[in-house]
Amino acid sequence: MADLVKELISGVVDSVLKEILKKTTRRTRTKRSRRKTRAAATTAAARKTTSAKRKPARKQISKRRTAAGRSRHRRG
Repeated sequence: MADLVKELISGVVDSVLKEILKKTTRRTRTKRSRRKTRAAATTAAARKTTSAKRKPARKQISKRRTAAGRSRHRRG
């Protein structure tokens, strides 16, 4: 009976140790590689398939009010 209990306990301990010490199959990626793969999803090639081609942003220029615009601004 004692041998049976001893064998059972040693089997459990062995399996637990194997589980703890075994190497994981998937390695964790570095932050840099995660950033790189995330950025690749938003490239022009990916955008081309999802939506229509967008125009580049226009440079903002200051608008000068015309005389009529200034007059309207004063009244309003």
